Amino acid sequence: MLEPDIKKQFGLVIKQWRRKASLSQEELAARAGLHRTYVSDVERGMRNPSLYSIAKLANALKAPVSMLFQMMEATSDPAGTTLSAGKQSG
Repeated sequence: MLEPDIKKQFGLVIKQWRRKASLSQEELAARAGLHRTYVSDVERGMRNPSLYSIAKLANALKAPVSMLFQMMEATSDPAGTTLSAGKQSG
């Protein structure tokens, strides 16, 4: 079994919350005090954000950090692969 890519899972959750809040990457970055390209890299799973950056993103999205991590678990199917946005295991 392949290990799930935790950075991609986290990025997917951030992207879903950002879209739910009707924010652009630029707007989210400004609210979080981060650079837009950093937010883009996080959403694509290219960055390994620190706890400090995770907290800043959660605050900007008005989401508890714990909820972001709970949603990460929900984005994986039982085989450990990341589900794409809009798909649900069932």
